[in-house]
Amino acid sequence: MSVTTKRQMTLVAFLQAQNCSNYAASWRHPATAQDFATPQYYQRIARTLEEGKFDLAFFDDRLAMPDIFNDDYAETVRHGIRAVKMDLPAILMAMGLCTQHLGLGATYSTTYYEPYHVARVFATLDLMTGGRVAWNVVTSLNDAEAANFGRDQLLDHDTRYDRADEFMEIVHGHWDSWEDGAIVQDRVSGLFADPAKVRRIDYAGRWLRSRGPLTVPRSAQGHPVIIQAGQSGRGREFAARWAELVFVIHANIELAKRYYQEFKQRVIDRRRDPTKIRITPAIYAIVGETQTMAEDKMALIDNLAKPIDALTLLSEVLNFDFGAKGMDEPFTADELASATGLQGIRDRVIQLSGLSNPTVRDFLHFSGRGTIRELPAFVGNPGLVADHLEEWFNGEACDGFVLAATHMPGSYEDFVRLVLPELQRRGLFRTEYPGSTLRETLGFAQPALGSWRAPGT
Repeated sequence: MSVTTKRQMTLVAFLQAQNCSNYAASWRHPATAQDFATPQYYQRIARTLEEGKFDLAFFDDRLAMPDIFNDDYAETVRHGIRAVKMDLPAILMAMGLCTQHLGLGATYSTTYYEPYHVARVFATLDLMTGGRVAWNVVTSLNDAEAANFGRDQLLDHDTRYDRADEFMEIVHGHWDSWEDGAIVQDRVSGLFADPAKVRRIDYAGRWLRSRGPLTVPRSAQGHPVIIQAGQSGRGREFAARWAELVFVIHANIELAKRYYQEFKQRVIDRRRDPTKIRITPAIYAIVGETQTMAEDKMALIDNLAKPIDALTLLSEVLNFDFGAKGMDEPFTADELASATGLQGIRDRVIQLSGLSNPTVRDFLHFSGRGTIRELPAFVGNPGLVADHLEEWFNGEACDGFVLAATHMPGSYEDFVRLVLPELQRRGLFRTEYPGSTLRETLGFAQPALGSWRAPGT
């Protein structure tokens, strides 16, 4: 069998362990399955994604029900605006048990968990799935999450990232506790493992301390793949240091191209190989056998969203009560500075609107939050959708895509059935998995012990 050297797309499915996809209105879609609280729901999706040879199924997460809008959760519950949020490791295991190749990614916070715990959870998941796990690193984003963990308020934005750097050093240090080949299991000599190949981390930083060694040995892929989605200036620096997969949101291809070049240069400045970091923007693909069928699907999906979805979700991600301002009242400079959540959304609204003090209505329009317009939506027949994907990919706007779902599981079923054969025909996507681990799927080498350390340290 010949081995292709042509650059191919990375494809990631954007999932939620919720009553809806990241499109909050998706639960209202007549074709959305309603058994989201069962393992069978996630296993059906996993089988579909593995049939399509997707790299990874990735779960976003928050640690609180959206309740910042009007300081209440009632509208969230009433309208099903990401009201249900389940813990992710059990769901990853349910999906891992029914698949053999599909990568499985979960979000865990560096702000509210302990680094030893995170290192142990993800190392164990990686062993139990044969080396197919990824960790999406987040610093959390609002006061509702802080309150659930007994904190008065969220740490400021840059401090969260400074602390997260220490967190990452500890986690990676623990993942290096066991060398490959440390476990001997020699019944004759009585030697279980070589103590010279197991080590403590003995880490003491400004915010965090941990001793070790970790009680979980290395997996088939060395350690889990690192995902990050920071789009603020400080977030990009963090991602350039740590990330292997970078998830982004861009309104159009020109913005995506600028980010792609700028971020790859940050990676080079960190003395890392930019070809080993994948940038994958989130998109919707609404595909039909014909253009008319796709447009009809789009019209139905678009009409599912309600204004309350956007107001609730903007309040959640910006950590600011959008119910406290009139629709056409500009935000003050102090209010914008106090929106300490996802600063990338705030900055994007300012950039796209051209206004230094946008209004609530501007945020609704230019963020697209809670609507199908939050992400680029490629709508059309299989050939046209593939054309859009190819334009971004070959135009150096990305290394692949994070496919968000408008309804579950139909979005993924349509994509696998209609679009993937066209991408494969063009040589843009694999027809078989190259190996068994996520790193093999991504074309990443197993990381050597200590390879995470900054050069010269």
